[in-house]
Amino acid sequence: MSIDQVPAPPKRRKKAAAADVAPAPKAANAKSAAKTKSKAKAEPSPSPSAAEAASPPPASPPPASHPSAASPFDGLSQLSATQREMLETLSVNLARAAMTAQGALAEAALRQADRPAALSPDPFHVAPALTEVMSRLVAQPDRMMRAQADLFSRYMDLWQATTKRMSGAAQEPVVQPTKGDKRFLDPAWSTNPMFDVMKQSYLLTANWLNDLVGEVEGVEPLTKRRVEFFMKMLTDAFSPSNFLISNPEALRAITESNGESLVKGMQNFAADLERGAGQLSISQTDTAQFKVGENVATAPGKVIFQNELIQLLQFSPTTEQVHEIPLLIFPPWINKFYILDLRPENSMIRWLTAQGFTVFVTSWVNPDQTLSSRTFEDYMIDGVYAASQAAMVQCGVDRVNTVGYCIGGTLLSCALAYMAAKGEKQIASATFFAAQQDFSEAGDLLLFTDDAWLDDVEKQMDAEGGVLSGKAMADTFNALRANDLIWSFFVNNYLIGKEPKPFDLLFWNGDQTRMPKTLHLFYLREFYKENKLALKQLKLGGETLDLGKIKIPVYVQSSKEDHIAPFRSVYKGAQLFGGPTTFMMSGSGHIAGVINAPAAKKYQHWTNTALPATVEEWIAGAVEHPGSWWENWAAWLRERSGGMVPARDPAKGPLKPLEDAPGSFVQVRS
Repeated sequence: MSIDQVPAPPKRRKKAAAADVAPAPKAANAKSAAKTKSKAKAEPSPSPSAAEAASPPPASPPPASHPSAASPFDGLSQLSATQREMLETLSVNLARAAMTAQGALAEAALRQADRPAALSPDPFHVAPALTEVMSRLVAQPDRMMRAQADLFSRYMDLWQATTKRMSGAAQEPVVQPTKGDKRFLDPAWSTNPMFDVMKQSYLLTANWLNDLVGEVEGVEPLTKRRVEFFMKMLTDAFSPSNFLISNPEALRAITESNGESLVKGMQNFAADLERGAGQLSISQTDTAQFKVGENVATAPGKVIFQNELIQLLQFSPTTEQVHEIPLLIFPPWINKFYILDLRPENSMIRWLTAQGFTVFVTSWVNPDQTLSSRTFEDYMIDGVYAASQAAMVQCGVDRVNTVGYCIGGTLLSCALAYMAAKGEKQIASATFFAAQQDFSEAGDLLLFTDDAWLDDVEKQMDAEGGVLSGKAMADTFNALRANDLIWSFFVNNYLIGKEPKPFDLLFWNGDQTRMPKTLHLFYLREFYKENKLALKQLKLGGETLDLGKIKIPVYVQSSKEDHIAPFRSVYKGAQLFGGPTTFMMSGSGHIAGVINAPAAKKYQHWTNTALPATVEEWIAGAVEHPGSWWENWAAWLRERSGGMVPARDPAKGPLKPLEDAPGSFVQVRS
């Protein structure tokens, strides 16, 4: 039954006019009335059946003065029994969906009743920036008039194209979604004239608003970016795809399932509210399908060292011989290390062991309130220093090759600069995955590091006993890609009523760790806000850090579409090292650009042996290669890993195994 087959609901019956209905005869007197009442009571009419009781009373025949009058139920009576049943089912399911949503919201309100009010009139701290930008626009009336005229002209083009299309003429769209925009993939957005006009009207207005803000002049760049970010969030939120009544796929699901899809969607909504303890926590994947150590993080190995902040994992070799100098990887402490070991077919750890490298990985603690005062310097000493020493003892060598991923790379950079200042040489080479050292172009995360944001973060951590929850961090990262990581799941889970698909990457993405207060505020203030490392102003352990003193070979990986560590930012950091530095750019983003096994044959990468003054010059001289960059890096790494030695069994080294990989630290959920 399609939407078009559903009849309009019957109109409410009006009271009959006095001229149409004869008045009831009055009882002659009270005695007669009582007698009549008594008789009626003595002779009860037969009880109607349940079906009769549920049916509306038969309509009275129209009076002679209105021969054309019809019953409001005539439309329903003309439906087949199957159609009536479908309509009844649809009505019941819509009511069930509404009741489920109301119940979930009521339960959420009760859970939040005893908590401090979380609502803020300006949660994104955009009001001052927005005021400044709007003041600039108002001060340029000629620009506003041109912009309004331009918008009107675009709408005229849309109306003319729509009129011609309705008359049967083929018409090209006035505006198209940008490449990669998945909101309007359903065919109805193009084939149905109503939805097509709705889509194009939205795109015209959204593009106009974003362009209007983006073209403002005379505003401080970071202020302007803050307003641009907010405007993008706002226009994304108001997309017609995010509303039930204007999403063709959601409407089709309702009619095809007789409303069951909406019932399921509201059940998903209620479950996510329950999981978030009264706050909406949108499911991105079916977490029940994954278990760490069973179907993710399954590479065999041992935990061979542990302190308060790390477990050091050594993975089992898969070749008879291995390179002499082992490889030690420092993942970001904001996530679990098993991004490097999701499935056997895309596991970087398994691939590296197959190339003949002895692989160690640091598994960071998921800190609780007892570790709230641990510092960045603590993470350097108990993390980089301790892991390096343990790996050297285990392998009987005096050097290790290192890798730092994301903020793990920032930490490694600082440790290398500290070692250079102290004259220490235990690191043979360093590789950086999507890691930043110069934060002057660090992308939209810079918008979350002004004084107002940092004050809010500090208050939030104080309220939680000195740590920032993993969910708070996840929400921030999700906001950077709201269409992909928020609204797509909102539509899929709630409006269409589908279950989120099992996806190991999204399971890992939701397995965030907590952040200790002292460490986290130091990182946000000293790096993002003040950019002290790049400016040679950062001090650790009594040493002022200078990346130019790092003379070891460095390999820098960046990703073309990375929104967390933009390639421009990564390139500026690569230029700060004092030794031979190789810069490489891969396709895709912060995760898929790094975790791209050669067997997948996906994306591409660019190489250029030179390191010119600007990234534009580097790109102009770069050579594009199909597929993964791992082979290119492995060739670079082999040249710096020494000769071959017998494979090292992690169970037989000087450091006795504490437990099997993946260890217990990674099992602790926030």
